[in-house]
Amino acid sequence: MNAAVPKFPVSQSNLIMAEGLAAGYRGKTVWRDASFAFGRGEFVAVIGPNGAGKTTLFRMLLGLQRPMGGSIKIFGDQPKRGNPKIGYVPQRHIIDSETNIECLELVRLGLSGMQLGFNPFSHWERDAALAALEAVGAVELAHRALGVLSGGELQRIFLAEALVSNPDILLLDEPLSNLDLRRETELLHLVDQVVRSRGVTAMLIAHNINPLLPHLDEVMYIANGKIATGKSSEVLTSESLTALYGVQVEVLRDPHGNVAIIGVEEHHGDMR
Repeated sequence: MNAAVPKFPVSQSNLIMAEGLAAGYRGKTVWRDASFAFGRGEFVAVIGPNGAGKTTLFRMLLGLQRPMGGSIKIFGDQPKRGNPKIGYVPQRHIIDSETNIECLELVRLGLSGMQLGFNPFSHWERDAALAALEAVGAVELAHRALGVLSGGELQRIFLAEALVSNPDILLLDEPLSNLDLRRETELLHLVDQVVRSRGVTAMLIAHNINPLLPHLDEVMYIANGKIATGKSSEVLTSESLTALYGVQVEVLRDPHGNVAIIGVEEHHGDMR
């Protein structure tokens, strides 16, 4: 954790609350009986095997999918589409070398939602977009085309787009995919700074938990149709994951605190 950035005091009120929540598609339940609450300024990792329902959770938080059962509330109310208090970085952006959109314009879209190229910048939109780029250390990329950026640079721009509306909740769907170790570390420090300095509640979906461990307040582990939530020291244990999966699971830790999960098809720690 970046010691130079003070931790924002966590509010007693919860921004996200769920009770007995169930999710699924076309009558098929993916997971059920989930109850959890996250307050202001918490950094939460969402992990679990492919197909467990991690992105489904985000879809419900964004108001794009209704629960199959139970309740979920954001800011004390039902989730609604297009809520500017929620910043979202999706799993996939279609960006190739021919994409000539400037970074500043993409970030501006996170504020206005306007069609590309149809509306000129207002002064306040430009200022807000530049401030978001500055917050992620990417002002120098403002007038560069998206198609020429590296993976790490693109993730900073997508994060700036999610932050431009000054949200209270930040949802990041696998932002570490295809990043090398150095870029992973840089992005996680950046998200941690946003959480601690702005009091944003961040939820980040990942496959490898180890790079996140120094930054996390909570872990949400989704597997076998169930969800376990708590401190990493509570969730990432042999006892907890054995109960979650219903089969014997071993959690091993190296001297640096990294974890390896043994006994399930997919490992979410690699001991590096």
